[in-house]
Amino acid sequence: MPDINLVIITALGLIGVVVLWLAVRMGGSSAATEQRLTAVTEALTRMSESQSALGGRLAQIGEGLSTTQARVAETLQAQERAVTKTLDERLAEITRRVGENLQKSGDKTTATLTQLQERLAVIDAAQKNIAELSADVVGLQDLLSNKQARGAIGQTQMEDLVRNMLPANAYEFQFTLSNGKRADCVIKLPNPPGLIAVDAKYPHDAYARWIAAADDAAATAAERDFRNDVLKHIKDIADKYIIPGETADSAIMFVPAESVFAELHDRFPAVIEDGFRRRVYIVSPTTMMATLNTVRAVLKDIRMREQAHVIQREVGELIRDVERLDKRVGNLASHFEQARKDVDEIQVSARKIVKRGSAIEDIPLEGTGESPQQVGIAQASPQPRSAFLQ
Repeated sequence: MPDINLVIITALGLIGVVVLWLAVRMGGSSAATEQRLTAVTEALTRMSESQSALGGRLAQIGEGLSTTQARVAETLQAQERAVTKTLDERLAEITRRVGENLQKSGDKTTATLTQLQERLAVIDAAQKNIAELSADVVGLQDLLSNKQARGAIGQTQMEDLVRNMLPANAYEFQFTLSNGKRADCVIKLPNPPGLIAVDAKYPHDAYARWIAAADDAAATAAERDFRNDVLKHIKDIADKYIIPGETADSAIMFVPAESVFAELHDRFPAVIEDGFRRRVYIVSPTTMMATLNTVRAVLKDIRMREQAHVIQREVGELIRDVERLDKRVGNLASHFEQARKDVDEIQVSARKIVKRGSAIEDIPLEGTGESPQQVGIAQASPQPRSAFLQ
């Protein structure tokens, strides 16, 4: 505000100088000039007073502006502090949320990495198992490519099924027939049907070529060879293991692979029909179990029929024991009846004795006119004291 006053004073001084210069230039008498100067001086005085008043107002305005400026500054500072506080709180909340989210993300990431490591471990184990299985498959292929080894696998599987399903006296392995042929197994049943031969070998080479064929021509040729091999094998089983009067009129061809059994029934119905016609029945491990279950039921029925005479003899003895028991119960009943009659007669005699005793008691004595019972009562009754005093 002092800068504004200085500007105003300077402006008034300049105005006064300009007025004096104009008065001198205009000339005139000294009285007129003096009057003019007096007027100018008065005007300047009034202007000075006005300037002083204006300075006072300006000072008041300056003080008001200073107060307002201070208030505005204080308000701005308070708002700035409030905004700063709010921003700090918001930043703290955002920082906290970001930290929590980062913590949760870190936990989830850690859990995911842990699961990933576990799954990788499982995958590694699976890969190891696959590698071992591949080696086993290669070894199995080597075994299956060897006829003797393949026959040993089928023989072992068939023997396990037979041992688990039948009693020891109901079968025999590597049984030699009268024609010199040796069956892998015979199931011993009484005639009929007799011995049932089981063959555990089947032609696998053509089937393996059929499965592994690279083109249609090779597949067709291998399929034809497999069909012919199975038909020949069925014929050989019928010729070697079905002997009239010695064995049953049927034999069993055991196929140790369910897939081969399914392919035979699905793709080669003529082969299955040829087996039925020659009475050679093709079975898989599952159907072999069903067949052995039937054989076990037949053996159980045979054992029951063998023991039927024993049961009949025991039933006869039981009937005779029941007859003897019935006779003895009749004798006991007759004894009870005789005892009852004797008891009734004793009761009749007792009643007669009681009646006769009562009659004797009722006979009156001579001279008294009283019965012995009344006399006894009179004798038993006490006499009054005055009777003895008289």
